[in-house]
Amino acid sequence: MDVQIVALAVSRQHAFEGRPQDGPRPDPEPVARTGIEVRAGLGIVGDRYYGQAVHKNAAVTFIDAASLDEVERLLGLPAPLDPHLTRRNITLRGFPIDDLAARRAPDGSRVPGRRFTVGGITFQANRPANPCAWMDAVLAPGAMRALRGHGGIRATPLTSGTLRLGPATLTVLD
Repeated sequence: MDVQIVALAVSRQHAFEGRPQDGPRPDPEPVARTGIEVRAGLGIVGDRYYGQAVHKNAAVTFIDAASLDEVERLLGLPAPLDPHLTRRNITLRGFPIDDLAARRAPDGSRVPGRRFTVGGITFQANRPANPCAWMDAVLAPGAMRALRGHGGIRATPLTSGTLRLGPATLTVLD
């Protein structure tokens, strides 16, 4: 399936610490990138979660740009939201990325996340990247609630490669 990579974000430090009403910590450098290097089992080179064992299953985060469009619509915002503010590493347009996350089946059993490729790099989708109160602080009041169930996914890279802004192909493998 053809998708568009509309935003790439890499942050060397965590900006969402403390209380949301106090605002995020300023980044020492811009988080927006035109290209990123992804390493199998490690994450995104230069990102705060790169090579962190505790974040192995959450090393790379994705969000669907359509989810941000819906927040804009629901909240009646006057301008498009900046996807970098969500702190998700990869923002895609053209595929409901949330559908790939691990979830609970109606019988209570765990359904694993799906494997997929973007731009030739294979990822294992893990748990949802649930929105937090910071979304209300950095996007708009009400954004956390509007993003529930659509906050993106956390994934593990299974292969290495480079992603760039622009057109890409997404393939669901299983």
